[in-house]
Amino acid sequence: MIKLPELLAPAGTLDAFKTAILYGADAIYAGLPGFSMRARAKITTDEVRAGIELAHAAGRKVYLAFNLFAHERDFTNMSHVSDVINYLRPDALIVSDAGVLMWVREHHPDMPIHISTQANICSSASVRFWQAAGARLCVLAREVSHDEFKIIREKCPDIGLEIFVHGAMCMSYSGRCLLSNFITGRPANRGACAQLCRWNYDVILREHDTGIEMPIDEDDRGAYIMNARDLCLMPRLREVIESRPDSLKIEGRNRSEYYVGAVVHAYRGALDAYARDPENFDPAPFMAELNRLESRGYTTAFFDGPVGPDAHNYNSARSTSDWHVAGVITAVDDEKITLELRNEIRQDAEITFIMPHMEQGISVKLPQIINAANGAVTPKMSAGQHNSLIIPRIWLGKQNSDKFVPYILAYKHK
Repeated sequence: MIKLPELLAPAGTLDAFKTAILYGADAIYAGLPGFSMRARAKITTDEVRAGIELAHAAGRKVYLAFNLFAHERDFTNMSHVSDVINYLRPDALIVSDAGVLMWVREHHPDMPIHISTQANICSSASVRFWQAAGARLCVLAREVSHDEFKIIREKCPDIGLEIFVHGAMCMSYSGRCLLSNFITGRPANRGACAQLCRWNYDVILREHDTGIEMPIDEDDRGAYIMNARDLCLMPRLREVIESRPDSLKIEGRNRSEYYVGAVVHAYRGALDAYARDPENFDPAPFMAELNRLESRGYTTAFFDGPVGPDAHNYNSARSTSDWHVAGVITAVDDEKITLELRNEIRQDAEITFIMPHMEQGISVKLPQIINAANGAVTPKMSAGQHNSLIIPRIWLGKQNSDKFVPYILAYKHK
């Protein structure tokens, strides 16, 4: 029997930690505050500590990303980093810099080390190099094909291998793009990327001191010349599982708790469905769930080798989904649930709740919009400022009303 890989979820906020745990992640990765790819992440050190405690209480692991490319100035602050690591007590550190790895081995010799995708590991030789340096696990580059992965797995049987299965793609080797740094001064490797690959571009013809704008006309290819679709390996999940990776990673530490919960729910359901009946595993219903998420469209990227034209969306950088997040349940009592809105809700709208450990959601039509702040009934309510509405349990039906807890997510049709 094939052992299921670990399902690894991102968390850029404490709410995302809670949501990932609720929806079935085996492990969670977060940033070491101030020292990772997501340097602008809003989560604080104390919130990371709270998230780790919640995860450990639920039997889950937490890995902290320490995957910056360190400059000389960064090493002057390492005593503070040691204090933070000792305070947080993660299950592993994710690093990409050889100097940082040596520092971790010297100052935290018992700390497991995972090598980040930032190290761009594309071969068994590179895996063995990092293994000899003390790594327990290597996160392979997104550019590694499935056939290449199988070779690496065969040649490197005694080290953990992790692959990305879902999330945004980088137009450069992950985090190595210089566009953002050159044009905006925001470095990609420090988590500040301005995502210039998503912009719509014109060509400027320079003649001496004048500039003549030459728009890139949108034909059948459009003008979003570097706009990669999002990675999604759900359609190929059977092949992924059977190639025996140790961990499946979901990208998105800057994403909302809705994204985290919905993607974890889909992949958790798919992995468990495969475990129950491998011969008849069908990814289609789980793919349908992922299609409700706002995305740039999906691609399997380098899974079959060099990417084709389907890896890019040349027409627009906007979401291709027909669905919106409705909100997140923030409170539950004996009579009602409170839904904090993420998009406008109107009377008679139908919303569907994503239920942990249940493949099918629970839908409810809202005959009234009841303001949670004052109980007023209104024809619609906008999101923002923590605006919330009340859903009486009776609207959900007796058989469903006891299934709701905080951090359950809801979506609606646009």
